[in-house]
This record gives sequence, C-alpha cells and structure tokens, in this order.
Amino acid sequence: MFVDSDTVNEFKSEDGAIHVIERRCKLDIDAPRLLKKIAGVDYVYFVQKNSLNSRERTLHIEAHNETFSNRVIINEHCCYTVHPENEDWTCFEQSASLDIKSFFGFESTVEKIAMKQYTSNIKKGKEIIEYYLRQLEEEGITFVPRWTPPSIAPSSEASSSCKKQAASLAVVVPDAAQAEGLGSEALSSPSGPPEPTAGTPDDKLDADYIKRYLGDLTPLQESCLIRLRQWLQETHKGKIPKDEHILRFLRARDFNIDKAREILCQSLTWRKQHQVDYILETWRPPQVLQDYYAGGWHHHDKDGRPLYVLRLGQMDTKGLVRALGEEALLRYVLSINEEGLRRCEENTEVFGRPISSWTCLVDLEGLNMRHLWRPGVKALLRIIEVVEANYPETLGRLLILRAPRVFPVLWTLVSPFIDDNTRRKFLIYAGNDYQGPGGLLDYIDKEIIPDFLSGECMCEVPEGGLVPKSLYRTAEELENEDLRLWTETIYQSASVFKGAPHEILIQIVDASSVITWDFDVCKGDIVFNIYHSKRSPQPPKKDSLGAHSITSPGGNNVQLIDRVWQLGRDYSMVESPLICREGESVQGSHVTRWPGFYILQWRFHSMPACAATNLPRVDDVLASLQVSSHKCKVMYYTEVIGSEDFRGSMTSLESSHSGFSQLSAATTSSSQSQSSSMISRT
Repeated sequence: MFVDSDTVNEFKSEDGAIHVIERRCKLDIDAPRLLKKIAGVDYVYFVQKNSLNSRERTLHIEAHNETFSNRVIINEHCCYTVHPENEDWTCFEQSASLDIKSFFGFESTVEKIAMKQYTSNIKKGKEIIEYYLRQLEEEGITFVPRWTPPSIAPSSEASSSCKKQAASLAVVVPDAAQAEGLGSEALSSPSGPPEPTAGTPDDKLDADYIKRYLGDLTPLQESCLIRLRQWLQETHKGKIPKDEHILRFLRARDFNIDKAREILCQSLTWRKQHQVDYILETWRPPQVLQDYYAGGWHHHDKDGRPLYVLRLGQMDTKGLVRALGEEALLRYVLSINEEGLRRCEENTEVFGRPISSWTCLVDLEGLNMRHLWRPGVKALLRIIEVVEANYPETLGRLLILRAPRVFPVLWTLVSPFIDDNTRRKFLIYAGNDYQGPGGLLDYIDKEIIPDFLSGECMCEVPEGGLVPKSLYRTAEELENEDLRLWTETIYQSASVFKGAPHEILIQIVDASSVITWDFDVCKGDIVFNIYHSKRSPQPPKKDSLGAHSITSPGGNNVQLIDRVWQLGRDYSMVESPLICREGESVQGSHVTRWPGFYILQWRFHSMPACAATNLPRVDDVLASLQVSSHKCKVMYYTEVIGSEDFRGSMTSLESSHSGFSQLSAATTSSSQSQSSSMISRT
C-alpha cells in the first residue's frame, strides 16, 4: 500500500517534450508479522523512474528496490508506445526480474510468494488504467491533443502538461516488491496520493464520497481505512460495519491499524454475543425508565450533531439501580448509543456533510451526595467502560452545566475511566457561567435552548424525580434480573485450558435428531470433537481449585468425560476432530444415529512438531506466535431440532472461512461424515 514518496531527481526539456522524474516510494506491506519481525522493517522503499517522451509518444517506467538490495534484487520495466499499424492504439509491455541472494533462510518461500502475487497483480493493471480513464471522463477530458513543438503551437506547453498527466496515470509501482517476502499489492500513482480504489470494492472511496460521508482524510488515513475494511471483507463473514464506524475505531487509535483492528474485532464479537444490532427493534425499556430517566434527544447543535440532554442532577440514580438493576441501565444506555448512530446517519443526509458524533448536554443542578451512592457510581463506571470500548469517537462534545461543589468528587471517581481524547471534549461550566461569552450560545442555537436553562424551547425530556420505593426490588430479584439480561444472548462463553477442555452434554431421545452448533474461536486454537455415550456422565465436580467447573461472567469451563472412561468402551467418537484457528467462526450440524448422550467438546490444540524436517514450517511458526498462553476462549450456541423440522439440507451448508485473526488465512474444506454431518466456516 502506497504511503508516501519523495522526488529525487526531475528533468524537463526546454521544449517540454521530455519529462523525466525519479521518486523514492515508501510502501507499507501487509505481510505476516513474523517476516516483518525477522526483517526488522515496517516499510520498504523502491526507486521509480518515469520517462515521458511526448515527441516519440513513449512512456518508460523503471523501478528497483532499495530495501534489502544486498539480499534481493528486483528490477521492473514498463513501456507504453504507439502501435505501429494503428496510431490510435497503445501498446504495453512489462518485464521484471527477481534475484534472491539470501533472505533469512526463507528464500524459496519468498520466491513462491513473489511469483504468485506478481502474477495476480498484473491482472489489476487494466482495472487501474480503466479507473483513471473514467476519472478523466468525469472531469470532462475526453481528448488529449498531441504534443507539438512550441514554434508551431504556443499553447502546446499546456497540452504537453495535460498529456504528461494522462500518460502518467497508468504508472504502477512494481509488484515484484512481493519478493521482499512482505506480500501484498503495492500499487501507486506517481503523481502524489495513492490510487484510492486499489483495495476498495465497488470503487466506493472516491473524492466525493469521502467529502460527503467521511470528512477530510489524509492519503495515509484513507489508505488505513481501505486496508482495514478490505481485511474485514476477506476474513469476517458477519455484518461488516459501515465506513464511518470503522473510521471511529481508527481515529480512536490514531490510525494504528493493528490496534484499531484488535478493538474493532472485540467490539464485533461483543455486538454479536449481546445482539446489539437488534436492540432498537427487539428491546423495550421498562416503564420506570421511561418515567424517571431524565434524558432524551433534543434537536441538534450548530454543527449538525444530534443533541442529547441529560438532567443528571434531577435523576434518582439510587432509585433506578434499586428498581431496575445494573444490567437494565446498561442496556438502556446501549439503546441510546444505537439511536445516536442512527441519528448521525440521518443528519449526514440532511446537512449534506459527514456527521459522525453527537453532542451531550448534562445539567447537574440538583447533584448532591445522594448521587455518590457507591452501587450507583459502580454502575456508572461500568457503563462508561462498555461505551468507551464499543462506541469510540461518537461523543463530539460534552457540555456540563451548573456543576455544583460536589462535582469535583464525582469527577475524581469517573475521570480515570475516560479516554484522554474524550476528556478533551468536555466543557464544564459552574453556576450560570454557561450564559456568558464562550457559553452555550457558542454551540447551540438560541431557538433550541431548553426551557429549564432559561431558553425558549420546550424540552420533552422527562423531569426525573424520586423513584417510589414501592418499585424497589429485593437484592435476589435484582440479581436474577441481571443474570437474565446477562445471559439473554443466545451465545455462551467458555474458557478452554491446556489439559482442561470445555464440554457440554446433549441428551437425544429420538434417533435422527439434528444437533446444530455455531461458535467463534475468540482466542487461541482449539480442536472440536463430538462423542456419543449410552450412559450419562456424572455431574462435574466442584473442587477448591475449580479444576472441573469454573464459572464466571467471562466464560466457564466444564469437564464431563470421566478420566477413567476409555474411548471405544465407554464412549465413541462420531465426528472426525476439527482443528479451528483463532478468529474462525464455525457452523455445522450432526444427524444423530442413536439415542443417548452426546458430548460436544472444545479442546486446547497443541501444535505437533514437523516430522519431515527439523526446521519449522512458516505456517507453524506464524500460528505459534498467536498462542501466548495455554488458554483459549470460545463463544458458542447449540440447538437440537427434529429431523422433520430441519429445513437446511446438508449440501446447503457451504464451506467458507471467517476470521478475526489476520493469520487465520487457511481455508478448511467441509467434510460430510458417515453420520451425515456438515461443518461450515462462515
């Protein structure tokens, strides 16, 4: 991916017929981390020389590598000329050479990567040329006059300039850069910014789209967005976030792709587990929230951002927690954030410019020591933690009004949990300071200032007030409600340790029932097995060390197969073991042959040593780097249905691949066992 370039040498003839420019190009290669680590580089540099001869109507492009030139020699030559029989046709020739002297013992691997990538990237040359031709047509340029000497046409210099621009548009930085062992496309335009659609399906990221929906982006920022979105499209088969949302995670990590990818993937897993995408359609807040939660949406600020008003000082936080519990409050705040994302999209269409965040106005009049009730503060801190992790860069500005003397105490408790970038967006006003210069009128139009702030606009936000104690619930009721909301997702989490698999038991009464499963491997590599037993295993023992059953909000670990059981005597394997890599999503089904007890097992995968050679394979080394400890995590859902109700035929479960890990690149094909089961990775 093109990052930057510097002009090393440039020459123009007096008559403007010849223009030679030499650039040093900086490329960011999307390569396996192991190779980058071994090579000790993050970027590679190529020198590219473009020679345009308008008189002869030729364009020559020469390139060679600067990085690792003592180990690898790459040369490429591209030539554009006029067809000898039809001067309206353009001929294109390309040649390249690769000489690998030494490359840290990976010579053969690098050569294979280079040849494979180079061959595939040649095919993209036509697409790039066609893109720039369409761009010229959109700019109204359908004909570029030929160069003529200045003595014949005084204005030929401008024509020559246009021709040079048109001829230079098809320049390609040599794809043989793959020989560095840092495999990825390395396409660039020599005229400054990178070609924006090199990795962008549907050519979506054009200048108008960026200006209209994303805002000002530097070429590097645009490149990061394209790369991260392309990675998601290639590896994540679930719902792909919109560009605006991906951009929020990039901005939250200062456009560090690795860090942004990590938190984005964690957020996508969280959204799937708790079905956040459907919260606005499927969840209705309890009546007590509608009556006593003093917050709501109220028009927009001067920048077009949706405006959310929260009268925290009038809200009985203790009463809400006692009446609802922590989980219900969290779910309500999540629904507010989802509504905020929807309103940002609406305002983007209304105002014709990108609106990606909202403004929050918090009125603290009435805030007192009651609001510092410990369980209430604990609930607030957890809400902040969840929102910070999953809705980064959605708060454009926070206006805190009428802050009382007790506010510094609350701020001391809360501020450490708020990101530094978010804290910079806070504006705090004590007393009536918000009415003076630099106050509320700088950010909100006078016509929509709420009436309770001496404005003229009636605000429909509930006034809050004390929650009646008759609505309070017992600690046991709240615990059960929190547990219900926590486990309301159809997915469950489990931890898998080395020597301690996680197992679940499914009892089958009728033969030919269908066991279905859907699970994500969130961390580490695991082996998935299915066993059958005629007798039920004993309930898991709970000892002091929790070796047989460990339960926590983050996942549990249960072992059912007794250590004295023998495979083939006490239980049998009904499916071939399936190795699942970190980041993969696996779906499948098994048609049972016999009634009895079926055990689904997720076991820690230990990588076998390579028997053919003492040297480890590259894929094994790369995979081993991903397992930092003897612990794996899975998120799973299972269901048993009757065969007559099973509508999805076995052949409809196509084998595909998904991953949150960049290194989970190998596709494993599905296999249908004798018991008519099918496993699909999507």
